[in-house]
Amino acid sequence: MARSLNKVMLIGNLGRDPELRSTPSGITVTTFTMATNRRIKDKDGEWQDETQWHNIVAWRHRAEFAATYLKKGSRLYVEGRLTHRSWDDQSGQKKYFTEVVVENLVPLDPAPEGAREAKGYEPVPPPPGPPEETGGPGDEEDVPF
Repeated sequence: MARSLNKVMLIGNLGRDPELRSTPSGITVTTFTMATNRRIKDKDGEWQDETQWHNIVAWRHRAEFAATYLKKGSRLYVEGRLTHRSWDDQSGQKKYFTEVVVENLVPLDPAPEGAREAKGYEPVPPPPGPPEETGGPGDEEDVPF
């Protein structure tokens, strides 16, 4: 039995095009935002849409896949783990950043024209091996932003 669990599953739409970068050591990383929505009744009984924004980071082959096949507005299923980073800004104030590190992603839009023939527009499964292959503490120190 697991002693703890850090699992995030989201279905939503990209808020901006993925940004592909490489770390100084050559590891590819892509970041994007993703919006999820839910409908709730307000105190007057009226339905309201509530949008939550999530920061998403994908490493290595998932980064390349996201940068190649996804764009602003794409509908996507993301599975991953939650991470938090903190730093001191120029004025000495502590800043915090929360993001989802992708372990699996599945495009939910129809495949773009020609993508299936290009053999690459399939869900990106987790690679075999230890979790560090999807990004890890060493990779986060190497982030170019």
